[in-house]
Amino acid sequence: MTTQEILSKYKTIAVYGMSGNPSKPAYEIPEFMIEKGYNIIPINPKEEQILGKKVYHNLMDVPDKIEILDVFRPSQEVVEVVRQAIERKKAKGDIDVIWLQLGIYNDEAKALAENNGLEFIQDKCLKIEYNKMS
Repeated sequence: MTTQEILSKYKTIAVYGMSGNPSKPAYEIPEFMIEKGYNIIPINPKEEQILGKKVYHNLMDVPDKIEILDVFRPSQEVVEVVRQAIERKKAKGDIDVIWLQLGIYNDEAKALAENNGLEFIQDKCLKIEYNKMS
C-alpha cells in the first residue's frame, strides 16, 4: 500500500513516544493529525495527558484498537518497539501498520515487521504524506 492509501484507510494512530512539549515534532505532528480527523492515542511512560488525551505508558495498556503505530523513537530502539507491536498483534489482533517518522529507519525492524504480517513505512512524515493527498 502507498502512504496515501494507508492514511485513507486507517484513522486510529497510536503515537509511540508522543511528546508533551509543543515545540517537538512528536507533539506537533499528532496535533496536526487530530485536526485532520484522526484518532490519536499517545504512548509515553512519563506523561499522563497530552492534548487533552489520556496517555498510556506502554503499548499493551492501550484498550482501543490500533491501526497505525507511529513511532517517534531513535532508530536503534525500533527493533524493540516492533517486538512489542508483534506481541500486541498476536494478543489483540490489531496494528496493521508500523510507521517510522522522518529520519527514523531500521532495516532489521522492517524485516521483523514484514515477516510478521505488518506493513512497514520508515523515514516518512505523517504530516508530509497527508498533505500529498490534497
